[in-house]
Amino acid sequence: MPSFDTVCEPDMPKVKNGVDNTSKEIATRFDFKGTSASIEIKDKDITLVGDADFQLQQIEDVLRNKLTKQEVDVRFLDKGDVQKIGGDKVKLVIKVRNGIESEVAKKIQRLIKDSKTKVQAAIQGDAVRVTGAKRDDLQAAMALIRKEVPDVPLSFNNFRD
Repeated sequence: MPSFDTVCEPDMPKVKNGVDNTSKEIATRFDFKGTSASIEIKDKDITLVGDADFQLQQIEDVLRNKLTKQEVDVRFLDKGDVQKIGGDKVKLVIKVRNGIESEVAKKIQRLIKDSKTKVQAAIQGDAVRVTGAKRDDLQAAMALIRKEVPDVPLSFNNFRD
């Protein structure tokens, strides 16, 4: 029976490369000379450190540009709150989304069920498996999911015929 998986997985080597390129640009830019501006990545958390909120915003803009050049969707980034750390420095932690949250998975499942197409959706951990009798029905389900869930960077893999 034909099926595919709907997943939300970033290409982590490309994300890491984008962070490294951002770090290089911060080191060479004139407006960051002599400041505590820095960026680093650990697991799925990107930490930005700067002297002020404005500087964090500039670092974030550079990061978004570098990730876009690496063909990484910036919707994978979940921005946290700005925190004050020792003295006049501020920190921002950006989480990289991985896996579909349960609310979004339920929304996708409900969407497919309400569409009256001949496909079924099943939540499997942090992915949603969609199965159907015909390949055309599965492609219609992909188009429906892309259209109705625009705020999550979903991709489709494991397509079996």
